[in-house]
Parts: sequence; structure tokens; C-alpha cells
Amino acid sequence: MQVILLQRVAKLGQMGEVVNVKDGYARNFLLPQGKALRANDGNIKSFEAKKAQLEAQNLETKKEAESVGAKLDGQVFVVIRSASDAGALYGSVTTRDAAEAATEAGFSLNRTQVVLDRPIKDLGLHSISVVLHPEVMVKVTLNVARSPEEAELQAAGKSIQVLAAEAESAADFEIAELFDDMGSAAGDDF
Repeated sequence: MQVILLQRVAKLGQMGEVVNVKDGYARNFLLPQGKALRANDGNIKSFEAKKAQLEAQNLETKKEAESVGAKLDGQVFVVIRSASDAGALYGSVTTRDAAEAATEAGFSLNRTQVVLDRPIKDLGLHSISVVLHPEVMVKVTLNVARSPEEAELQAAGKSIQVLAAEAESAADFEIAELFDDMGSAAGDDF
């Protein structure tokens, strides 16, 4: 099916281009979202009449997105989740969780604007993308931790796995010292 793009669509084209897409993609996504029109003579003529208005509107929304993007770029949001001792989450962090964390921090984000490259299933700092406009994309960081104190440690650059290993080795050392002291005390009796 041929459609006229009303806005830039990633991996498809720029505003005003007539492109061929699969029927289902056009019917189920592009047309209902208002991103395209069917490419027939009437729609082409109406698009040409509205083209200047659409370009001005697109430029205005792009400027707004760039101003929000300048504030949002590089922000760190904390997400608290329960996890195992090894750092594996009981579930995963979704786009909805990321959008809610940003909203709590004072930014207005929708879950459809958040792009996860891969599922977040472990503790730590994770870089994600936020698409504010088809032409404006920024990176933010999600700090996934079990508690706010753990999030502060991760933000300082300390890995939860390294801290757990250090705590375990310290506990092993204390146990070894205790047994050494008990062994030397038993030797004093004789």
C-alpha cells in the first residue's frame, strides 16, 4: 500500500514522502496513529495544501522536544526492585517503570517514548533511550537497586556484586580468626 507520511517515521522516510508499506503496517499503525494518509489523488492534493502548516507544526514540536531533551539528557532515575543476592531481579524493569520513575522526578514521559535495547533483569546502572520527537532522542540512566542506600552506592560506582563478595570474604575472615582463637585457647589448656 502506498502512503504519504505526515511526519518522519524511523526507517521509513521523511514527512511528505510517498512510500510503499505492507498493508497491515499501514492499517494497524500508520493510519490510526495519524502518521500517514493513503496515497490517492485527493489525499495528495490535501497534503500539498496543508504541507506548510504541517511543517510549521512539526518544527514547533521539535523545538519543544529539544528544550525538554536538553534538561532530560543524562539524567539518572532510581528504580527500586527486589532481587536475589546475586543481583538478578525477580521480574524485569519495563518501559512503564522507566516512565514512572521519570514522571516522579518531574518529567512528563509516556511509556511509548521509552526504548529499551534489551530487557533489564539485573541490578545496576542501565542506559536507555527516550524518543521525545521522531527527530529528537536522548539517553538517560536507570539505577536499578534493592534500596535507596544501594542506589547511592551504585551511583558512586560500586557494584553490588563486588560489595557482596567483599562482605562474604570479610565474614569468612572473621570465622577463620574465630576458629584460630578457639584453637589457640584449646592449646593453652594442655
